[in-house]
Amino acid sequence: MAGLRLPDELAERARGIIAGHVDPAPARDAATVAILRQGRPDGVQAYLLRRKATMAFAAGAYVFPGGSVDPRDTDQAVAWAGPSPAEWGRVFGADEAVARGLVCAAVRETFEESGVLLAGPGPDSVVADTTGDGWEADRLALIDRDLSFADFLAARGLVLRSDLLKPWAHWITPEIEVRRFDTRFFVAVLPDGQRTRDVGGEADQVVWQRPAEAVELADRGEIFLMPPTRQTLAELAGHDGVASVLAEEREIVTILPKVVEVGGEWRLVTG
Repeated sequence: MAGLRLPDELAERARGIIAGHVDPAPARDAATVAILRQGRPDGVQAYLLRRKATMAFAAGAYVFPGGSVDPRDTDQAVAWAGPSPAEWGRVFGADEAVARGLVCAAVRETFEESGVLLAGPGPDSVVADTTGDGWEADRLALIDRDLSFADFLAARGLVLRSDLLKPWAHWITPEIEVRRFDTRFFVAVLPDGQRTRDVGGEADQVVWQRPAEAVELADRGEIFLMPPTRQTLAELAGHDGVASVLAEEREIVTILPKVVEVGGEWRLVTG
């Protein structure tokens, strides 16, 4: 139970929460997607973004694409193919509306932050290329919230492919944090023909990285990974290809790291 040692300001906040003087911030529903591709010649590679140092949350961290659920993500007008919101709700322990929003946010945020779109003209197809000027204009309109994801799909005659997502994990930001998220993690394989690109925005660098290498870099202090990202990468590192990842049976267990006092130090532990 070594855990992570808390900096003084978070240790003080932890004392306040435990004493009842400080109320924890509510956790916002969010979705994160680990985009994977088959390594050359073997193994798995994951797409990671480095968040800008100026970001209020997880500044400088290497993360998967993702973000908060937009209220419009729960719109029943979103064209849909694959497992239903009710089925996703059973997997993640959420009601149907929340589940719809999570899956929609997962696909929308992935497109906004990587250019990868898990949607197609029909239930058995996927967009082959999203690199044109028109796609870029739509991506920026989604980021600015000038365009809803439902309207974006409808205008292009596309359906969301929920079957291209695999549920992976469920993490809730610790109560000591000022900004908190109730995040469901997904994995998805880069569709044939599509490619990621440096889309800017909240990130200042993007990279395809073998999961084991990313963990090693973090352990050496060369990059910063938050605990959920590190654990996900460590789990992915145990697979020799994307087919193995997709075949893994997952039981989604909610992880909410807790604060404990160990030897006079305040630490964050996950179990």
